[in-house]
Amino acid sequence: MNQHTLPKVAYFCMEYGLDPSFHIYAGGLGILAGDYLKAAKEYDMPVIGVGIRWRQGYTHQEIGQDLKPYDIFYDYEYDFLKDTGVKVTVQVHNRQVICKVWKVDAFGNAPLYLLDTYLPENENSWITGQLYGRMGEERIAQEIVLGIGGVKALKAMGIQPDVYHFNEGHAVLAGFELIRQNMAAGMSFDKALEAARDKIVFTTHTPVIEGNESHPLNQMMYMGANNTLSYEQLYAIGGSPFNMTVAALRLSRISNAVSQLHCQTANDMWKHVSNRSEIIGITNGIHIPTWVDNNMLLAAEGHGDLWECHMINKMKLIRFIKEKTGVILDPDVLLIGFGRRATAYKRHDLIFRDPNIIFPLLRDKKLQIVFSGKAHPLDNVGKEIITNIVKISKQFPESVVFLENYDMNIGRLLTRGADVWLNNPRRPMEACGTSGMKAAMNGVLNLSILDGWWAEACEHGVNGWQFGDGFTHPSPAIQDSHDSKALYQVLLDEVIPTYYHNRQKWIDMMRNSILSTKDRFNIKRMMDEYFSRMYFKNSQTDRSCKKISI
Repeated sequence: MNQHTLPKVAYFCMEYGLDPSFHIYAGGLGILAGDYLKAAKEYDMPVIGVGIRWRQGYTHQEIGQDLKPYDIFYDYEYDFLKDTGVKVTVQVHNRQVICKVWKVDAFGNAPLYLLDTYLPENENSWITGQLYGRMGEERIAQEIVLGIGGVKALKAMGIQPDVYHFNEGHAVLAGFELIRQNMAAGMSFDKALEAARDKIVFTTHTPVIEGNESHPLNQMMYMGANNTLSYEQLYAIGGSPFNMTVAALRLSRISNAVSQLHCQTANDMWKHVSNRSEIIGITNGIHIPTWVDNNMLLAAEGHGDLWECHMINKMKLIRFIKEKTGVILDPDVLLIGFGRRATAYKRHDLIFRDPNIIFPLLRDKKLQIVFSGKAHPLDNVGKEIITNIVKISKQFPESVVFLENYDMNIGRLLTRGADVWLNNPRRPMEACGTSGMKAAMNGVLNLSILDGWWAEACEHGVNGWQFGDGFTHPSPAIQDSHDSKALYQVLLDEVIPTYYHNRQKWIDMMRNSILSTKDRFNIKRMMDEYFSRMYFKNSQTDRSCKKISI
């Protein structure tokens, strides 16, 4: 691919996970965006990131004396942000809001521009305060800043993208600003929409319906999100209530899901939406230098002792756990890692469903489990899940650990230092699950439901294990019962015996895990697909989903 003929891409995302100390990310969406920018820099791809400079970022979540998670918000300052000298104005509920534009230029050819309303001249300085703080008017105001403000900022800086890439529906209002500019140049609404659509591509993520944001049309109009568009025009784009994902599908010339199974799920989920773009499958990848221990890669290729390298990483995790919690885990005991956002469908506590099976394993020190994850500040069910796990950790203090305030540092330690990576979402609710890729490339064996990326990668008993055989059921209770039994069967009959009684097979599986994933799920492959299948306007894109056989 000739770098000098690549289209210039403006990548819009609400969050970016670039470094643990830069608090402008919440979870997987931001981690993907951060890896995307790092890859663009590394491979000299013409990408510009557009986001928000969050004053307080996402929640800092700590466990209280009552074993419940509590949210704490801090104000953060960053001395590496460069003032571009550019300010743009957006309208939020009949008030003019000034957005200052900062630049993160550590990425050279792939700079990140962040909009900030925390200015003395703004009555609405709170808009860029908390990432994902609340829904409703606050969220709409933030999306006005990201979308409308982002397009205006690029124009003010003289940047003319060939492609606008919306990573999730939060950026939809950028399409409204493109339409407004086209109409101001004399186009009719239909022509302006068509011209905007010609430049927009979209990545859809979660298949969980609650994760696909919607707002009442009257509220959109009241907040000024319509950006001169009429009520009827808003309805034509996003329906009623106005669904951000539906709008993005209608505003983009092509869209992508983030795994091949997710491609099937998303097309089925949105098949009722008229005039939408096709959804193709481009499976996510990870930025290997950020997440993978290079010594593990070298050892897998025959340049070092694979088990010895793994045990170094395991000991780093064990030392971190001792430092943070006082718990001393045993390096010789099988260690399962589980780290992700705490929410109902991800089922953190599935492994505890039958205490008669799992508790003796913990009591007899056959198994150690380390959990981490934050719940959204407004997700009381997610917080209750965390509390239940913390309670079990008090019951088995030498075998179960919960690491509070999950972040990039903890994620990196867990996906390098665990022996097994457990993933058990309620299928098919996991869009991709890139944490499993990180684990796999570090020789940490996946034990996972056939969901997201693992449906493509799993070679059972060769590079990891699957359980559940792709079973789905409309009743969560029936699916949970089925999947927990399947998990116990594979854990008891295959995982534990292999770890304790067939170390050579375990090491062979570690090697297979690394070698079967390091190229296929490298973010360079993902970036190449974005350009060849999405960004080049006239590419002969294969729009079918690759069928996943189970």
